[in-house]
Amino acid sequence: MYRAQQGCQTVDLDAHAGAKGTRSNCTSLTCMRLACTRLARDASKSPNVIMRRPHLALLAAIIVLGSAPAYGAATGSVSGVVRDSAGVPQIGAEVELLRPDLTVIASVFTNSKGHFLVSSVLPGRYAVKAMGASFLPALREDVRVRTGTVVNLTLNTLYEAMQWLPAEPRSPNARQDDWKWTLRSAANRPLLRMLEDGPLVVVSDGAGGSPKLKARLVATGQQGSFGESGERVSASLEETPADSRELLAQVDFDPDSNAGLESMLGFRQDLGFAGSVESVAAVSIHPEINAGDSEGLDEAAVRSWETIRLGDEFEGEAGSTQVLARFSQNAQSTALAALPFAMVGWRDGNSVIRYRVATELPASQDVDDGSAQAWLPKFSARDGQLAMEHGLHQEIGWERTTSNSNVAVMLFDDKIDNPVMEAAMGQGSSATASALLYDPASGLVRVAGPGFSSAGMVATLEHRLTKRSQVQLSYANGNALVLASARQAGSQPISLSELVSSAHARRAESCSISLSGTLDGSGTRWRATYRWQPEDTVTSVASFTPDAGDPYLNLQLRQPIHRLRDGSSGFEALLNLRNLLAEGYRPYVLSDGSVLMFAEDQRGISGGLAFTF
Repeated sequence: MYRAQQGCQTVDLDAHAGAKGTRSNCTSLTCMRLACTRLARDASKSPNVIMRRPHLALLAAIIVLGSAPAYGAATGSVSGVVRDSAGVPQIGAEVELLRPDLTVIASVFTNSKGHFLVSSVLPGRYAVKAMGASFLPALREDVRVRTGTVVNLTLNTLYEAMQWLPAEPRSPNARQDDWKWTLRSAANRPLLRMLEDGPLVVVSDGAGGSPKLKARLVATGQQGSFGESGERVSASLEETPADSRELLAQVDFDPDSNAGLESMLGFRQDLGFAGSVESVAAVSIHPEINAGDSEGLDEAAVRSWETIRLGDEFEGEAGSTQVLARFSQNAQSTALAALPFAMVGWRDGNSVIRYRVATELPASQDVDDGSAQAWLPKFSARDGQLAMEHGLHQEIGWERTTSNSNVAVMLFDDKIDNPVMEAAMGQGSSATASALLYDPASGLVRVAGPGFSSAGMVATLEHRLTKRSQVQLSYANGNALVLASARQAGSQPISLSELVSSAHARRAESCSISLSGTLDGSGTRWRATYRWQPEDTVTSVASFTPDAGDPYLNLQLRQPIHRLRDGSSGFEALLNLRNLLAEGYRPYVLSDGSVLMFAEDQRGISGGLAFTF
């Protein structure tokens, strides 16, 4: 028997109808409900109870509300099967349940049949992510969980998911292209998406289809770029002739003249778990570039390398670039070199430690890996002879990547030969031009500076600001070339040889910030960067390892105008502004009366239209 007491009255109640006086056949919650009901009915005639009916009603409401969670918040579950693109269940794949902001709630592993189960999940909207060795992560967003929710996920390898992915960055810490938001399957479906807070994830299941041919045509006008100024037309073709092979061909030319022809051909062969073999051949023909009596600079480079993977922990890369350059007319010199490189890395969870050695300096960050410029070293002139910029770079770095940020720290030791110093040339400078590498289309010249050594560090932090925007901060220190104090027009002139001899290495620092994102509604993709370093420097502080942005203030915009049925930009406008504030210029009056304005990066602009077929 239970006893319920209200004030000075006591009422005896049966524990449960038909319970035969035992308590084991009822719950305390059921007994309390029966007590409240019996108490309200039997004591309703009492004057004292009548006066206290509001209190009894309040007590009953509290008891009912207290019991609501036990009956109204039933939990559900999320289950399913993880398979590869061939339908084979994946054993030991990790499956994570995430909130809409992609924070992890629970993590489980698949069993011998590829099945997983996450139990005790409160109703709501979640994301489910599956990860397996040698596979890209698979993510299913906006999953509504009620009771028993089934989510089947398919893991794809990179080769199954993509049609063409440019080769690995020339530097492991080099910044990736902000515009490569989407990779497409061979059936041209948007299979992969670049999460702005982390890695590529699969957002739609399904294996790749038959081989596909894609084409892209870009028409631009450029000014302020050595060897690239004027009207330009670039055409590229991407093809997957086999599941494990990919091809990319690109050609860039001036439609109104014979000047400026560049082309490249890339090939990649997948070796499965062992890695891959890749080759790139690039050719550049510029009849307008000259040095004295020599005209028509021709360059060719063949780069081959192999990527090696040993499980999930170890990675490696080794290769070499063979370079040949000469003038097509009145050639006074020929440059021939082999530039080897290698990298080894050890990964532990989200962290990786790498050691890298290289002899070729990387291209500028605004140069696409699909163009010939990205694979050709820079050339200048020394006393009318071709000089190739190269050196020896060694680094050891640590990098850690999380869902919202990326942190990297790298220590380096460099030796640079024939560093390129670039300047804009004034009027009446034929005598000076004979000793320099001269591009009459842009009015820019290049001269080889004295070799120097440098040691320092680079630290980079990337962080997601919003769902569609991110920021990158970078700091670097090391040696850079500086020139003697600038002499303005009207002061005592200086000879070119004296000016070049005045260049020397000095310790310097640089800081940069990069903001990028996509505007809602219009789909405009933008990137703004600013890198500061002392204005008297004419080379980068960390030449082998580009940091967050190109020198000074830069702005890039890409505006979709027409989209294809699959959601990709079939027609878009492009705009690229470099050194927008014209910073870092150091003018010198030469003995022949001409003026050279040296700067680490010249002010330039390019814009045009791109078509994807």
